[in-house]
Amino acid sequence: MGRGNTGSARRVAVVTLTALWMAVGPARGQPVAPRTADGRPNLNGIWQALNTANWDVEAHEARPGPPQLGALLAAPAGLGVVDGQIPYQPWAAAKKKENFDKRWTADPEAKCYLPGIPRATYMPFPFQIVQGTDKVMMIYEYAAAARTIHFGTVPESPIDTWMGHSVGRWEGQTLVVDVTSFNGLAWFDRAGNFQSDRLHVIERYTPIGADLLNYEATIEDPKLYTRPWTMRMPLYRRLDKGVQLLEFKCVPFAEELLYGDLRKKPTR
Repeated sequence: MGRGNTGSARRVAVVTLTALWMAVGPARGQPVAPRTADGRPNLNGIWQALNTANWDVEAHEARPGPPQLGALLAAPAGLGVVDGQIPYQPWAAAKKKENFDKRWTADPEAKCYLPGIPRATYMPFPFQIVQGTDKVMMIYEYAAAARTIHFGTVPESPIDTWMGHSVGRWEGQTLVVDVTSFNGLAWFDRAGNFQSDRLHVIERYTPIGADLLNYEATIEDPKLYTRPWTMRMPLYRRLDKGVQLLEFKCVPFAEELLYGDLRKKPTR
C-alpha cells in the first residue's frame, strides 16, 4: 500500500472513531433529565430563552432605537431562530414591512397586550412550567400571562384569544402541544413579523440534558405564508438560588402610549 493510501485510511479511521465517540462517548457523562413518578420528563421549574428572537426571529444586524432614546432601545444583532426567511405571500411581506416601520407604536408588546404563542416563550422574561398528570400550566412573567395545556379529548375553545387553545400529548420523551384558536392580533417579534386568526402552532419541548430543553415551534398560517415554517432554540432551566417569577405588570407603562392623546390639554 502506498503512503497516500495509508494516509487516507488513517483519516477514515479517525473520522470513524470520532463519529463513534460522539454517538456513544458523551452518553456516559451526559446528565440525565429528571423524571416524574410516571416516568415522564420532569419539566417543572423556571425556564428562559437566551437569544434575540423577541427583537427579530429572522437573522438580523444590530438596529438603532428611537433617536431621542440613544442606545436604550437599540436592538442587538442575532443569528435568528428560523431556517432562512419566513415564507410570506407577497402582500403579507409588504404588510410586515409596514409593521416594521410602525413598530414603536404598533407592536402589541408596546401596548402591554398578551404576547401570544410562541412569542411568550422567548421574550426576555422567564416563565414557569407546573406539570401535572393530565394538565400542564405555563405561567409567564410578562404581563402575568398564563395558559393551561390540556391532555386527552377536550372541547374546542368557544372563542379566539391571544394565547390560543393548547392541547398536549407525549411523543416518547417530547411534550407536543397543539395550539389553535388565536385571535391573530399578536406579533412574533419587534420586527413586525405577524400572524392571522388562521394561525396553527405545533410546539415540541424535548429534554436534551438535566436542565436543557430543545424547543421547536412549527408555524402554519395559510392566510399569510406559502408553506409551514419552524423556529428552534434551547431553553435553560434557571438554577439561581431562590429563583422565582417576579411581577412585570406592564399596563401602567403603556398608559401614555394608549391614552395619552385623550388627556385633557392644559388651558393657558
